[in-house]
Amino acid sequence: MTRSDGYLLDNRQSEAGQRFDAFATLFDPTTFRHLEGFGVGPGWRVWEVGAGGTSVVSWLAKKVGPTGKVIATDIDTSKVASAARPPIEVRVHDVGAEEPPGEGFDLVHARLVLVHVPDRERALHSMIKSLRPGGRLLVEDADPALQPLLCPDEHGPEQQLANRLRHGFRELLADRGADLSYGRKLPRLLREAGLRRVEADAYFPVTSPACDVLESATVRQIRDQLVTAGLATDEDIDRHLANVASGTMDLATAPMISAWGRKA
Repeated sequence: MTRSDGYLLDNRQSEAGQRFDAFATLFDPTTFRHLEGFGVGPGWRVWEVGAGGTSVVSWLAKKVGPTGKVIATDIDTSKVASAARPPIEVRVHDVGAEEPPGEGFDLVHARLVLVHVPDRERALHSMIKSLRPGGRLLVEDADPALQPLLCPDEHGPEQQLANRLRHGFRELLADRGADLSYGRKLPRLLREAGLRRVEADAYFPVTSPACDVLESATVRQIRDQLVTAGLATDEDIDRHLANVASGTMDLATAPMISAWGRKA
């Protein structure tokens, strides 16, 4: 395989909305727990990086109220544009290539974003640069290499096929420059960037209806790439999608590692 450019999971594809809904079901409780712990409230200025869907920005908007501001950015804002009303402002923005969309933010948050950004180091420093002194950064990202299996309990041919296709998905991600072990690096990277009081934890769904929805939408979204790269056949994919639809398999996600700290 040769190195490819571009984001593998295009927001404009029909399956993207299903993926965002599944992410919200799986990960919003963890994200909101951390944000609640920071005391997000009226008047806060927040930058939501790589917003994707609307669940997090809508929650933040309710917290900061009319005196606050939530700037939601993404390279493709097609799925978040519907949320663009005060206090939410939506902007097309590439966090790995452009200057931040403001400064003096009380909070900057990115979820499942930086692992896909080619210049992750620049993106992280841009996010920190945009914070006010004492401002909070929360970065949440996957670590597919830490737990690479779709079915940790690989006890039959259905699970073996699922894990083979998940391996193919990881190959496609790596081919596009994703760092599949990025999540575990976050605490160190935040400390090295000068943040204080750095902490981290992880959330690892093992089985859930939302995991089934996420897997089905993801495989349908990357179907052509899997086949073109010789990582799966159409028959493999049809059989796997039928297995997922049966609801009889325990499907997991990669651990999502949340790391946070304060700007000095």
